[in-house]
Amino acid sequence: MPAIKRIDHMALVVENIDEALKFWRDALGLELGHIQDVPRENSVIAFLPVGDSEIELVQPTSEDSGAAKYLQKRGPGMHHICLEVDDIIAMLDQLKAKGVQLIHEQPLTGEGGKKYAFIHPKAAFGALVELYELP
Repeated sequence: MPAIKRIDHMALVVENIDEALKFWRDALGLELGHIQDVPRENSVIAFLPVGDSEIELVQPTSEDSGAAKYLQKRGPGMHHICLEVDDIIAMLDQLKAKGVQLIHEQPLTGEGGKKYAFIHPKAAFGALVELYELP
């Protein structure tokens, strides 16, 4: 049976990473791990480690990206929570068997070989949930 291992990260969509860092880094004192351009997602992401997890600040780089559409519709703030799982395919199969609505029925492969998929917010009471399996 697949298992959730931990909260990998919480992602916030922002209009401007530099402005958001004034709060998350400068006011709260979180350390900036790094900033990464993610062309595949049409975004730039700032990674701020917090213990065994991260806060990610996601700034869209094009008006037609998913993050940009989210930002236009809902404004800045919480975008998604990401859970690390030990077996993403088994987890997706389990969720499908239970009738959970998924955005991705098969995992995608991201940076560094991470496998990921999203659960539809309608299935998670309004929360966008990402599942990760680390290589």
